[in-house]
Amino acid sequence: MKARNLFEKVWDDHAVRELANGQTQLFIATHLIHEVTSPQAFGMLRERNLPVRYPERTFATVDHIVPTDEASEPYSDPLADAMIKELRRNCEDFDVTFFDVDTGKQGIIHVVGPEQGLTQPGMTIACGDSHTSTHGAFGAVAFGIGTSQVRDLLATQTMALNKLKVRRINVDGQLGPGVYAKDVVLHIIRTLGVNGGTGYAYEYGGEVFDNFSMEERMTVCNMSIEGGARVGYVNPDETTFDYVKGRHYAPGYDLWDQAVQRWKSYASDPDCSYHDIVFLQGEDVPPTVTWGINPGQAVGINETLPVPGEVVEGERAGVEEALEHMQLDAGAPLKGTKVDVAFIGSCTNSRISDLEEVAKRIKGHKVREDVKAIVVPGSQVVSLVAEEKGLHEVFIEAGFEWRAAGCSMCLAMNPDKLVDDQLCASSSNRNFKGRQGSPTGRTMLMSPVMVAAAAITGEVSDAREVFTS
Repeated sequence: MKARNLFEKVWDDHAVRELANGQTQLFIATHLIHEVTSPQAFGMLRERNLPVRYPERTFATVDHIVPTDEASEPYSDPLADAMIKELRRNCEDFDVTFFDVDTGKQGIIHVVGPEQGLTQPGMTIACGDSHTSTHGAFGAVAFGIGTSQVRDLLATQTMALNKLKVRRINVDGQLGPGVYAKDVVLHIIRTLGVNGGTGYAYEYGGEVFDNFSMEERMTVCNMSIEGGARVGYVNPDETTFDYVKGRHYAPGYDLWDQAVQRWKSYASDPDCSYHDIVFLQGEDVPPTVTWGINPGQAVGINETLPVPGEVVEGERAGVEEALEHMQLDAGAPLKGTKVDVAFIGSCTNSRISDLEEVAKRIKGHKVREDVKAIVVPGSQVVSLVAEEKGLHEVFIEAGFEWRAAGCSMCLAMNPDKLVDDQLCASSSNRNFKGRQGSPTGRTMLMSPVMVAAAAITGEVSDAREVFTS
């Protein structure tokens, strides 16, 4: 048999048939839903008197709109209150498992899926959310989809897709001190461009990824979509299997060895081919911060901002627009830019290892008094584990607000929003205009440790200098 990469193997195993238009009808093993893109889809099923085809393969939680500083219902935001009630009704009517706020399992869908063991190697996974690529960290092929495709999946458990090309991205060597997975993915996007992955699945590998934890791999795969790729994945290995083992929806003891053998078979064959291969070195990745209005507009913490006249002609207008919106001067250093808000959270960087790393650094430090700093765990499970470890006390002592699980300030479909032209140091995944709730608000993406450094100093800072011990 011809050598194949993981994407080809998973695609072939889930292909139902080739359609007349050249697309593939693909079976989706696991469908994840939330409150924002599912109501219309369920409404379409009701209009056609259709059931959910495989309700046991669909799982729901509430994340985008749920307030993080308000525990009791009804919520003060009537839209949020109506949306959570609608999701409850839909899940009950269509027999879909719902990780509600009273279950202890609620949280951001891309945090909940892996921690519950729903995300497994060799799967196809879909969700009505751009950052579904997160689940590719497990050797799955995971797609973000639109509302009409959510409807199609609920009704048929399949969707029509064009097959992607595959680009292998090797990051070899070692990362320097104070450099994290978030820096790696920002460096990749900066290098290849926000449209560089259009039409591609990204396969991440090399020594850096081999040594990454599952949560670090999830951070990188999460932002694949920001580089234009529809899918991002890492081949499954012992790190993957150790993470999945024992989780609620993982194969039981009697099926475990068989499952692992099957999962291993999905890894890309050593002699398989790719449409493109990119080589990067971990030593070349600095602590990276975005300065503009897309995730590719980023620089190393000690670099200066671009000068429009010195960039290629096709990029000048975008650089000028970004500098104007961000109120930054061309050619100036990024370090020292005043920060108003610091946000640690989102499906990119709200897992327990993110919180542990920051808590380890901030002991003995205080958030600057004119900075609003919040920490939002990615799930109720993350929150519980963090509180059992006493991490919440470390954050509160340092001056951070400790919030309940949810998407929070990542996208401002909830009360957590920027005001006017506030600048936010954020561990989230998008820095588009208006993303955090204010059309003039400004967002700089960076690792959670860099966010903490900004919160403490009140300005964009090199965490390696702030946290010297």
